[in-house]
Amino acid sequence: MKIKQRIEKVPGGMMVVPLLIGAIVHTFFPTADKTFVGFTGSYMTGTSAILFVFFFCVGTNINLKSSGKIAAKGMSLLLVKVLFAALLGVIVNMFLPRAGITTGVFAGFSVLAVIASFNAANGGLFVALMSTIPDREVDVASYPFFSAQSGPFFTMITLGVAGIGQFPWQALVSTLIPFGIGMLLGNLDPDLKKMFSPLQGALVPFFAFTIGFSLDLQMIMKSGLVGILMGLGVVFISGYVLYLSDRYIVRSDGLAGWAASSTAGAAVAVPLAIAEVNPAFAPMANSATAIVATCVLVSAVLTPMVTMWYYKRLMAKKTESVVVEPQTELTPQDNKARQTID
Repeated sequence: MKIKQRIEKVPGGMMVVPLLIGAIVHTFFPTADKTFVGFTGSYMTGTSAILFVFFFCVGTNINLKSSGKIAAKGMSLLLVKVLFAALLGVIVNMFLPRAGITTGVFAGFSVLAVIASFNAANGGLFVALMSTIPDREVDVASYPFFSAQSGPFFTMITLGVAGIGQFPWQALVSTLIPFGIGMLLGNLDPDLKKMFSPLQGALVPFFAFTIGFSLDLQMIMKSGLVGILMGLGVVFISGYVLYLSDRYIVRSDGLAGWAASSTAGAAVAVPLAIAEVNPAFAPMANSATAIVATCVLVSAVLTPMVTMWYYKRLMAKKTESVVVEPQTELTPQDNKARQTID
């Protein structure tokens, strides 16, 4: 059976298909990780452990000479995504009440839902997706530089909640450690690079399933039309803005921008975290949580599709740009002239 071949027919299939399987399992069997105790149960909720190994393998393939470009790409993605979410928040706040829309078709739509959805990209999805595309080591390695957007910190700043918490530098350093160890060993010993670098692609479906198992298909029903529209906005609006950033600020091809057009799974916890710190946001926290969760699911499916669609366009343009001039046969007059010159 051509299982791998069929999965790869789906855009970003090695990421999307296992993710959907994980979401389906969690939807109909949410206690599977507790029922199948031991290796299987630990694996279903073992995203962090797999991420460590995954990032280590990716790190072994990183050339330290490209560190400047890595930092530039990662920081540009971070700043543009956060600033764009802040801009949207300011605009939406000008037209909506503090508690957002509470009735009608668009019930649940609020400033908190908008910022939390647009503020953070799914770093695991970004890394897993870009690692399936050849020659994308710089894009993959840029993840630690914009991983700080995950969590409530930048959302709090964007909402104007001053003096709350402390910058989670521990989380950023924790993300950098496997990359750093992998880069160090990979650059010191080419044999280690040869050993671990190929494993990153094989780990993608395992990591994707654990992401899916943290989701629930019923979340779409809870957030309704608003959540789906928000997810589409996250992918296509923020994706286009990030594409422009990667294209014209970093001077790259824009593919990393589309790959970052998603909502981080960690963003689901942001509305409730904000509400705990500032009770003024409590009335909208539950609806915002459902909307953000839907964004995670919708963007997890659409972002790989859009990214791979754009990647195929890039490849098609490169193919078209290679122009092979047809060889023309020399006429008798040309041969005579050539003999004369010789």
